[in-house]
Amino acid sequence: MQTQSNKIDFSGQHIYVGLDVHLKSWKVTIMTEKLPFKTFSQDPKPDLLYNYLARNFPNGIYHTAYEAGFCGYWIHNKFTALGIKSIVVNPADIPTTNKEKVQKADKRDSQKIAKALRSGDLKGIHVPSSKTLEDRCLIRTRAIIVQDLTRNKNRIKSFLHFHGIEMPENFKQLNHHWSKRFIAWLKSIEMTESSAKKSLDLFIAEAEHLRSTILEATRGIRELSEKEAYANRVGLLRGIPGIGILTAMIILTELETINRFGNFDKLCSFIGLIPTTHSSGEKENIGAITHRGNSFLRGALVESAWIAARMDLALNKSYHDYCKRMEPNKAIIRIARKLLNRIRFVLKNNQPYVCSVVK
Repeated sequence: MQTQSNKIDFSGQHIYVGLDVHLKSWKVTIMTEKLPFKTFSQDPKPDLLYNYLARNFPNGIYHTAYEAGFCGYWIHNKFTALGIKSIVVNPADIPTTNKEKVQKADKRDSQKIAKALRSGDLKGIHVPSSKTLEDRCLIRTRAIIVQDLTRNKNRIKSFLHFHGIEMPENFKQLNHHWSKRFIAWLKSIEMTESSAKKSLDLFIAEAEHLRSTILEATRGIRELSEKEAYANRVGLLRGIPGIGILTAMIILTELETINRFGNFDKLCSFIGLIPTTHSSGEKENIGAITHRGNSFLRGALVESAWIAARMDLALNKSYHDYCKRMEPNKAIIRIARKLLNRIRFVLKNNQPYVCSVVK
């Protein structure tokens, strides 16, 4: 006698899940290999989604994708630990129609992610290790505090201009800005009303606090650079003109490993040191560098390129040659690419850099 079985088994079948993640909820779209299944909202808990998939699609091969953003990579790591094949994608890489751009909705976003995942149109970005992410936090936190200090300094300058207070001549040179003597001069300023004096004192106190915090962060970065995971590579990078401890740590924590880039062009593309192009028919226009890329690392490299162009004779000559046919700000981007090529060589071959000799 035959018995009826009410058990389902999705062994060997692929289940695709597109996620539009937010702080308080996720919009989830599930698709099978041939058909869309369901779109729904749930609490932002990976375990909850995994239990739903295991209950409705037992023994299936689960795939998930979500956009890189504020939530970082903890969702990806959790899915991976649960045995789900997860990728994190660049939002700009998700195929989007014009209708989807003008009628944006969470439901539509999760559906297009699931659809693109099923069709194989999505490529995941590199997910750094937990150690790299946590070490990177210290370097980026310092950069954020530096920005706060810059804003505070601008507020103090604005305060002085507003009240018609002119800086002494010996403090107008850039190399004398914000020295101890300058801070002492700021504290000695007398105002007609105590309220205005209190306002200035608060600005000065905030500047001193931020400077102290930056110093503490810098010491922490120096200590981190001396640890076994970084010490050797930091030493090699510091042998390149224009690269100091801070820039070396930015490079190492942002790139993690140089071997994940197949060639130099892919490395430049990741950082954003490639031009925008527009080609149609016989016309080809090459524009400024692309906005896409790691702006934090790109900014550090460009700053280092200005120093390297003065210290490295070969780069110095190249910079002056470029300036004959382009603006200095464009020429320095070319120098930054050359500097990046030196960095790639040092990290890939684990060899110190030897400066070129101009004869």
